[in-house]
Order: sequence, then structure tokens, then C-alpha cells
Amino acid sequence: MPSSPALKPSFAPIKTQRTFEAVCEQIRAQLAAGTLKTGDKLPAERELALEFQVSRSALREALRTLEMAGIIRNTKGAKGGSFIQAAEPDRIVQAMHDYVHLGNVSLEELTEARLATLDIIVRLACERASEADLAELEAIAERTKQETSVEARYECAAQWYEVLARATKNRIYGIFVNSLSSILHDFVQGPDYETLQETLIDSRLRLIRHLRKRDADAAAQEMRKHLERIHRHVRKTMKARAPRQA
Repeated sequence: MPSSPALKPSFAPIKTQRTFEAVCEQIRAQLAAGTLKTGDKLPAERELALEFQVSRSALREALRTLEMAGIIRNTKGAKGGSFIQAAEPDRIVQAMHDYVHLGNVSLEELTEARLATLDIIVRLACERASEADLAELEAIAERTKQETSVEARYECAAQWYEVLARATKNRIYGIFVNSLSSILHDFVQGPDYETLQETLIDSRLRLIRHLRKRDADAAAQEMRKHLERIHRHVRKTMKARAPRQA
């Protein structure tokens, strides 16, 4: 059976004031339609400018914008050009960081989202986690006990959450967990964080036992208590860091 011909992206002339934004929108639309895919090379700059009927400067601004958004990568040389980039979850993590640090997301909103997201993750992990997933979670929790530095223990914690999310067999939860863990890294370290970690390690081991028994309610309850301890610590740390009123 003959294969169907490959789809070719078709762009329309631009007739707006913010020309570069319209170019970006059309390229994003072609991605959504599937006519552009990861690894595809866009037409040469001169050809694109003619097809869009825009100036070369407007086109370059659009390409720079798309590159900063992680949608394309621009390379130089004989085989260079603009290529559709693979999705990079790290950009989502950075965007979440920016929202928090710019004050667009409060700690209360972050806490609520983390509680709700990890409740779902734990329940799905109870259903879907393989023995290999559970063994890896257990190994990370045990390894955490051997670490002596706060930073090394935090890295173990981030890895533990990543494996827990992976056990759901849904990659979107991995992106959520990595984003939330990365943001909290800026807030969790305080004067009593090392003591807190000892309690959290025990909690992780209890949670793994609940996962092994496929007891979703008990696992979710253990996770909630675990997170509430963390967020009480975070609030205390933030209060201590806040500048005192004169």
C-alpha cells in the first residue's frame, strides 16, 4: 500500500502590527496540526520571509522568540537553520519558578497544588507501581539515611519523588513533581531541616509499605501528613527570613 505524501506546512501572509507574534502563532499552529514535528527544519530565512510577507527583521525576532520558548533551535553553518526542538520539561520548571518568585503564585497555592497532585500520584502508584519501582523507592529511602549533608539528602528526596511519579506511568505527573520539588528547594532549608529530614525518611518507608499492600487510602494519608510537616517547616523558615518591621 503506497504511503501518503508528507504534509507540508503552509503559511499565510501577515497583516498585523505585532508581526513577529503572528509569525510565532502560525508556527505554533503548524505544530498543533502535526505538519511540523520534532526535528523538522523550517524553510530558509529568505523563503520564510517571502511566504509570510514580512521583513527579515520581523522574522528574525519571531525565530529568536521561538528559540527562547524552547520550540526551535537555531544553528549556524552549511547545515544550519531553524529546527523544531524536542520538548524540554526543564523549561516548565523554570516557568513555575518565575511565577513564584515574581509573586504570581503564593506559597498557599503551591501547598494546595502539591497536596492535591501528590494525593493523585500516590493513589495511581498504588495501582500501577511495579516491583522494580517499589524496590527503587526503598533503595533511595535507605540511601538517604547514609547521606550526611543536607543537600545530598535533598537530592535523594527529589529523586524519590521523581520515581514515585514515574510509577504512575503518566509522564505529566513527573513534570509536575519536578517543578514543585525544584521550587520548594528554595524554601525548605532552615535551622531545623536536618532534624525534619529524619522524620521524613521514616515517613517514606511507611508509605512504601502501604504501596506494597496496595492500600491507597493509607498511602495517601501518610503522604498528606508528610507534606503538612514540610509546609509547616517552610512557613516557619519564611517567617524567620522575612525582614523585621522597624
